Amino acid sequence: MRFNFADVGIEEAPAAYARVRITEGTVRTLAREDLPTSKAGKVTVLEIGAGPWKDITQRKFITLCRAIVRYAKQQKIKKIAIELSRSPFLELHAIPLPRLGSLIAESFEMADFEFRTFKTPPPEGWDDIEEVLMCGETSKDMRAGFARGETVGKAVNACRELANTPGGDMTPKLLAKAAREAAKDLPIKVTTLGRKQLAELGMGALLGVADGSSEEPTFTVMEYRGGKNKPIVLAGKGVTFDSGGLNLKPESSIYEMHMDMSGAASVIHAVALAARLKLPKHVIGLIPSVENMPGNGAYRPGDILKSLSGKTIEVLNTDAEGRLILADAITYAKRFSPSVVIDVATLTGAAMVALGLHATALMTRDENLAGALLHEGESSGDYLWRLPLWDEYEESVKGTFGDVANVPGNGPGSRYGGAINGGMFLWQFAKDLLCPWAHLDIAPKMTSAPSEELAKGAAGAPVRLLARFIETWQS
Repeated sequence: MRFNFADVGIEEAPAAYARVRITEGTVRTLAREDLPTSKAGKVTVLEIGAGPWKDITQRKFITLCRAIVRYAKQQKIKKIAIELSRSPFLELHAIPLPRLGSLIAESFEMADFEFRTFKTPPPEGWDDIEEVLMCGETSKDMRAGFARGETVGKAVNACRELANTPGGDMTPKLLAKAAREAAKDLPIKVTTLGRKQLAELGMGALLGVADGSSEEPTFTVMEYRGGKNKPIVLAGKGVTFDSGGLNLKPESSIYEMHMDMSGAASVIHAVALAARLKLPKHVIGLIPSVENMPGNGAYRPGDILKSLSGKTIEVLNTDAEGRLILADAITYAKRFSPSVVIDVATLTGAAMVALGLHATALMTRDENLAGALLHEGESSGDYLWRLPLWDEYEESVKGTFGDVANVPGNGPGSRYGGAINGGMFLWQFAKDLLCPWAHLDIAPKMTSAPSEELAKGAAGAPVRLLARFIETWQS
């Protein structure tokens, strides 16, 4: 997709571009009009009903922008012209023009994406938007916003491409390779540790999960030194396929488990995006990666693993594996003396039960960090909702034969609060950090929701949020 600009009204757009007309109606229509007063002659008009203009918030505007692209694609239109420099939406007038331009470009890019790596191209080619002509007087600031939004949108789509890749084509070693490819030609240092090095370090939690698979685990470190601040450390869950281990997932739950590395994909491309945007920050991405399989060497319910922190973990369910590899990653983060640590993981189905498909679950004990993340979530479009990490929940993760248990035992309340239990388990390791920590359970946002006007498959959350947070966090 290309963005071009014309300092003329949309009525003067060339006939090659379908003109997008936004109305207060609710119906989308396609029309071909003969406009005798226009030099363009016969033109195609796409009418998009936005509903009452007074009700258009930033959230609705993002969806509207995506709907424009999705509808044009359905009509096999390659070029569209639109005028948004004089917005009729009163709620948007407070948004700075660079930010508005970025939102439009991000939304258009994300709506144009489809995962087609394994599909044969049709003879007539794919139904993609080739060009968007932005009509009307657009300021230099707004055009700069478009350039940024285009970069952000492409980063989100790269994350979606990676997360969508089937497990057979995305093993831990291949995920490490993907991190190196994402950092290519960028000022990012990438280091990958293999099984032997992980054993020497003492990452017993990560290795315990990996033992059921013939695929070697990896632990990848991405470091972007764009500034002299204490580093922002992001840790992404990289389970390239999650069978559940010996606690095998049922048929209804095992599909799409190649996306259980979506947290890792988002961290990889958030670090790459920070470098691409030349943000003046020091950012480190940690990618612990395993395959969780029920092979001969698989860890068992009842096993006790010794983590990098020295804490022992009593395994009560092998399908609670993401928190194990993140426990070692959070402990590893200490060596960087970070200003903040954020882990990102498709951790629990319980987060989806609690929040549906429209928000990531946020857990932290730091009020300043919570406020910053919630604000940037709303600003970026990667929405968050906070769940508690109160002391009352800590009892649920205490082990009987080990220091901590990876899921609650069979006592009262063991069936409830699964997302919080996952966050509370990670807190047992994060409390040793000398900086704020937050846990993002992105399971609700692993795939796009039907109303989001995005293609089926990975949603690319929370790359936009992480980029905004990196840019604004004050060490």
